Amino acid sequence: MSAPAPSMYSADAQAVAEKLGLSLGRPNLEVFAETLQELAAGDPNVVAVTSDSRGSGKLGPYGKALPRQIVEVGIAEQNLVGIAAGLASVGKTTFAVSPACFLAARSLEQIKNDIAYSDNPVKLIGISAGVSYGALGTTHHSLHDFAALRAINNLIVAAPADNIEARASIRSAAALPAPVYLRFGKAPLYDLPGDADFVFGKARLVRAGRDAAFVATGEAVIHALLAAEHLAATAGLDCRVLSVPTVKPLDTKAVQDAAADCAAIVTVEEHMVHGGLGEACAALLAQSGRVPKFRIVGIPDEYTVTGSQADIFRHYGMTMEGLATTMRTLLGD
Repeated sequence: MSAPAPSMYSADAQAVAEKLGLSLGRPNLEVFAETLQELAAGDPNVVAVTSDSRGSGKLGPYGKALPRQIVEVGIAEQNLVGIAAGLASVGKTTFAVSPACFLAARSLEQIKNDIAYSDNPVKLIGISAGVSYGALGTTHHSLHDFAALRAINNLIVAAPADNIEARASIRSAAALPAPVYLRFGKAPLYDLPGDADFVFGKARLVRAGRDAAFVATGEAVIHALLAAEHLAATAGLDCRVLSVPTVKPLDTKAVQDAAADCAAIVTVEEHMVHGGLGEACAALLAQSGRVPKFRIVGIPDEYTVTGSQADIFRHYGMTMEGLATTMRTLLGD
């Protein structure tokens, strides 16, 4: 029996979360599986396709309850996407579930041609995303998926930040007649404050502020919020925090408004610094001629260190403490 994963939050970060009254929820991956089963139980056209990932995708209960609505293809990610595309083409609401590191690499050609180019509305579910696999190392980290999939036309790319966004994103994707890629991780997440209405392509204002802004996506958003609260208490800085669940299409207005209102922007993502949310924001602001002080926080261009997800976040300055230091440095404090 393996030891439990170390907490993603330091004692100081947990104290800030408690002060904010945040509730620690479940991993988004569990919320995905539960929500998908609810949808499938009410609609026989909802089908899950897995690549030897029923267990890691938390779909064991789904498979037992709805055995005729799940297809197992084995360790064959390219076949996974092709079969999912075929099912979608005949009217099935199809969810293709596979580890994000493999789904966005081994199956890239099938995603491009069988799904996006052919306009088959498959819901691609990248599980154990980012550095969720921790000590399994670079081979099992999905730090390329935003970059690769943002470059494919006709594909929404999204990363929910808490259980509320996760549940809403699955329901929205199921109802949308378009291809969608959603990534989910394994760490328990605090439920975020702010307007929880979910729309693909829209950012969520988690914290208002006018001195500086954190623009974050996925499991990094909570750390940005905690950093903003820490900076308010220790440095008197009023930081805006935007959760950007949809990396593509980007909420250009929310990012441009942050640039207009704030002296600095720090983007945060559980992804390589190349090709993700940070570069999308940088390109937008550079082309609009409105560029405040700006920093991209993510994984640098190197083989990631070996360790748990929490270890990796701390090493690369993606925790409350690291992000607070980055913002203060950027502002010249």
